[in-house]
Parts: sequence; structure tokens; C-alpha cells
Amino acid sequence: MEEHDELKKQGKADAPASPDPRVEFTPSEFLAEMKAQFKSGKRHHAYGLAKEAVAKYPDDPLVLSYYGYLQAIADIKYRTGIETCKRALALMAKKAMFGEEEIYAVIYFNLGRIYLAAGMKQDAIDSFRKGIKFNSGNSDLLQELRGLGTRKEAPVAFLGRSNPINKYLGKVLHKTGSRHGGGQRRGHGSR
Repeated sequence: MEEHDELKKQGKADAPASPDPRVEFTPSEFLAEMKAQFKSGKRHHAYGLAKEAVAKYPDDPLVLSYYGYLQAIADIKYRTGIETCKRALALMAKKAMFGEEEIYAVIYFNLGRIYLAAGMKQDAIDSFRKGIKFNSGNSDLLQELRGLGTRKEAPVAFLGRSNPINKYLGKVLHKTGSRHGGGQRRGHGSR
């Protein structure tokens, strides 16, 4: 046991880095550890934690969405990951939760990242845009959209982008620095 703990500290153990079974982790503690493991390049460790978290908290939408993301990224199960994130969205629709706008934004962010990994760019863009509708200041979503070189919606959405009204409003909004409409052109985003 001591040897396994020492190997685990050194990052040499094959089993996922899991919390002490005697300690009950909250969903946010699981999420923090999953993110840390993933960020340090230990995708399979993060996925193992996600499996544990979803087993303990199967009705937590955030846990479920990260589990779906890791299913897609670590286990290369894109379709299953997409379905899992959609299940998280369905759970959100059933629950009234504090901070639900941010939770929706995060779930749509995870779903969009799965779509990108699966090569489904337009679905990813649609997902990121849905997330922005819940939290227009979410830096992760904005960064993804900028990286994809997407344009903002036209000022008057039901008119075509080339309609003179949209062209004029877009120019005016752009000059005034308004964030509504008249957005960035394709190919000018940063990665």
C-alpha cells in the first residue's frame, strides 16, 4: 500500500488518481481534481475521477457534462460524450439551480469541445453560441468562438447579413464600440 501511494505521488501508478475512499468528495471537489489532472496531461486519471464522480453524483449536471467531455476526449467516444452532455442539459431543464446561467454555459462549452474534437465544427459553433446566450461574458466560450473565426449575429437577425439595414446598423454599432451585432469577420480571429 505504501509503495502504491509513493508511486501515485510520483505519477507512476497506473490506476487513476482517486480520492481517499474514506473521504467523501463533493461534486465541486471532484471537478477541481478532474480539471487539475486533465490540465497536467493526465486525461485517463481525470476520466477515472469522472467515472467515480458520476457514480456518486449521477444527477449533477456539471459532473455529468465533464464526464461526457472526458468520455469523448480520453476514451474517444464522441457520440457517447455528446449524449451524456445532452443528458446534462435535460437534467438542467428539470432542476432550478442557483447560478444556472453559468452552469448552462459550462455544459454548452463542454458539448462544443466534444463537437470540435469529433470534427463537427458547425455543431461546435452552435453549441458555443448557445452557451454565450446564457453567459455573454464567459471567456472560454468567447475564446473558442474567436479561435474559430466566427462572426457575431447580424443586428437584425431575421434580415440577411447583406440587407442594407443590417449593413448600416453594423457599421454604426462597430464605430460606437457596441458589442451587439456588427461583429468580427471570418479569418480575423486569434487562436
